[in-house]
Amino acid sequence: MRQRKPRGRALDGWLIVDKPQGLTSTDVVNRVRRWFDAQKAGHGGTLDPLATGILPIAFGAATKTVPYIMDSTKIYRFTLKMGEQRDTDDADGQTIATSDVRPSDEQIRAALPAFIGDIMQIPPIYSAIKIAGERAYDMAREGRAPVMEARPARVDRFELIARPDADTAEFEVQSGKGVYMRSLARDIAVACGTLGHISVLRRLRVGPFLESNAILLDKLQREEDSEPTSPNLLLPVVTALADIPALALTDAEVSSLSHGQAISLVDLMGRIPLAANPDGGLARAMAGGRVIGLCRLEEGWLKPERLL
Repeated sequence: MRQRKPRGRALDGWLIVDKPQGLTSTDVVNRVRRWFDAQKAGHGGTLDPLATGILPIAFGAATKTVPYIMDSTKIYRFTLKMGEQRDTDDADGQTIATSDVRPSDEQIRAALPAFIGDIMQIPPIYSAIKIAGERAYDMAREGRAPVMEARPARVDRFELIARPDADTAEFEVQSGKGVYMRSLARDIAVACGTLGHISVLRRLRVGPFLESNAILLDKLQREEDSEPTSPNLLLPVVTALADIPALALTDAEVSSLSHGQAISLVDLMGRIPLAANPDGGLARAMAGGRVIGLCRLEEGWLKPERLL
């Protein structure tokens, strides 16, 4: 039986979209894949429909590097609207409780340190987390409020950057994987003795991808009968790995890795980048100016993890 040829063009690379408000991340991926006539595409980290900002979209071979983008540093800016708790923890939800308390700037700043570092966070009930095989948001929409358990999260920076009025406060957050901004907004409000939800949310950075890399979705749109959008807009696959420390290897070492063999870190002494964590950290294996793949430093060895 003949195998069906995949539809579309075989494109490889990253497209950094400035997501508009009102669309899901999947909506954006589907539109972009259609406009580029691409065989395969996926996104590097969900943004809620209310959110705007950086949405990295991976084409073809770039989808192999999505997990490393998902794990990378992210920067968000959000506005907390105080006085109302919403069921979704953002402005798209229904009001479920209110408060007349409005904390001062000093009270807000005093509460912030408790949310910085390794913390435990309860995700919003309207999230994609699975509980007994069901999505939490499906359960919530059906009126079966899911019981959400606290999960580990890493917040590196959480700053109050503006206070437009008594009802609103603007924050900037730098975080790792799996941190819910809606939960941070909800919890900082409670810690200040009030209630609140996110009214504005924007993602400013995902790993090596910045706002300066982003393209507005409107600029990518094409008519159905026109030529597919130019692949010249795509960034190379390895751009996603730019934040991972680079390790120069010899031809013999590259050959060993390509055959699945680990290399002793003793043999690499003097070449291991200072930023590479020897206890389970990643390194970007390089042969000259070419990226070979990703390796993990573990138990005294450099072990191949994902070869490109």
